Amino acid sequence: MTEAEWLTSGDPEEMVRAILPTADNRKLRLFICACFRRRWKQWKPQTREVIEIGERHADKLVTLADIRQAQLMSLSNPLNQISWLAVCERPEEQILPVMTHEFWLWKERLGRDCSLLRDIFGNPFQSVAFSPEWRTSTAVAIAQGMYESRDFGAMPILADALQDAGCDNDDVLTHCRGTGPHVRGCWVVDSVLGKS
Repeated sequence: MTEAEWLTSGDPEEMVRAILPTADNRKLRLFICACFRRRWKQWKPQTREVIEIGERHADKLVTLADIRQAQLMSLSNPLNQISWLAVCERPEEQILPVMTHEFWLWKERLGRDCSLLRDIFGNPFQSVAFSPEWRTSTAVAIAQGMYESRDFGAMPILADALQDAGCDNDDVLTHCRGTGPHVRGCWVVDSVLGKS
């Protein structure tokens, strides 16, 4: 996959193939969770709980008992089994086979899943050197608030805070001021919080 294809692709499976050799499990987990959160109301409480455990797992905030509980819940229903990806030990080994499963990708979701990949993984063909000076207390507080609440409406405010701190990187500022979507794992928010 080329950079131009990454920026315009409507095929999340091909995008995942492109990033899989270097993608970390945290980002993959958060991508899986974000895909499920897009259709949050349709999922049963057990599936939602597995996804919430997956998000905590991404931040290393789960116990072995939490993971076992998620496994039991995901095995109780064939649809829930897909959610197991969010908490399994090695999602990078299982994500591609699951992505082709009829329950995982619905045609109307493909473009939206690609947008999530671009939000979480940024542009893997062009890394951004994130200056430590941009991590002011204001920028960190804004980013932390969005991360915890899952409300990314303050992204333009984060752009202003980063700019005030000396950030002049077009990729960072354009991403913050763009239409999104933005989710947990957003490459700019993660950079501000030192998570990536």
